[in-house]
Amino acid sequence: MADFDQLFTGLSAMKVAVVGDIMLDTYWWGNVDRISPEAPVPVVALDKKELRIGGAGNVALNTVALGATTVLFSVIGNDDDGKNLISLLERNNIQTDNIVVSDARITTNKTRIISRNQHMLRLDAEMTKDINESEQLLLLESFTGFVETEKPVVVIFEDYDKGVLTGELIEKMILICNQHHIITTADPKRKNFFSYKGITIFKPNLKEVKDGLNVLLDDVSQTFLQNIHAQLQQKLHHSISLITLSEKGVFYQQDKKSETIPTHVRSIADVSGAGDTVIAVASLVYAKTKDIKLSAAMANIAGGLVCEEVGTVAINKDKLLQECCDLLS
Repeated sequence: MADFDQLFTGLSAMKVAVVGDIMLDTYWWGNVDRISPEAPVPVVALDKKELRIGGAGNVALNTVALGATTVLFSVIGNDDDGKNLISLLERNNIQTDNIVVSDARITTNKTRIISRNQHMLRLDAEMTKDINESEQLLLLESFTGFVETEKPVVVIFEDYDKGVLTGELIEKMILICNQHHIITTADPKRKNFFSYKGITIFKPNLKEVKDGLNVLLDDVSQTFLQNIHAQLQQKLHHSISLITLSEKGVFYQQDKKSETIPTHVRSIADVSGAGDTVIAVASLVYAKTKDIKLSAAMANIAGGLVCEEVGTVAINKDKLLQECCDLLS
């Protein structure tokens, strides 16, 4: 049986790097009382605006919430959204010295308009082309120096297909980590799905796996998922598959050991950012314990907890600790 108090205390002594697409999440909250006379659309009377950290930044928020010292590696635009994002990150104790500010890009901003806890509309301002060679070089140089001097216990790759994680950059960064015996984890998207060769933990969701492998079957049986792991391993030569199955829980496989851990009953308000929480918790717990079953079980609980909140939120450490004690002891 895990000593969760001791485990959670140990997470605070860890240093982690998060690499990937960071973004600003803008929330406009209001009320809808009528339909516009100009078009058949609801009129939202704005009450308040809120800025939050999204994308790979939300993974960093989760690792910080668990107590880990967290350093971000990314590229943003030289714009007001970028300045707001840097300010938010620093306010939340996330180290930003290794974020490249580029005149050639804009900062990703996803604006959500919400009324009565329902999403009415989302507006995305973004660039999705790959970062250029000079930006890649700056990112790789700072990452290499950080790994050699700071020696993080785990590096998390969080890809949102916005261009920061190129195939070449992923390959070189994983190679550097493997040379220094650093655990690596990845939450992939389709464009670079098979670029994570040699990763420790590969964590797609079921849809991403089926799209990546061109699988049409609507199946989540143990045999099917074990076959998926085998197909992934042929291409990636990774150690562990951790596949999120939405309301059906999570599946993991390491060597011949595999299991599907069912989700716990929740009152779901919003699934935004749940994958970020899962990869953050699984990465830290595995780096600390080398126990993928425990890591998957705790990540499963954490993903469910954040779905009870509206919008992108980080895990509450005290709530997670209590639920782990209640459900896993």
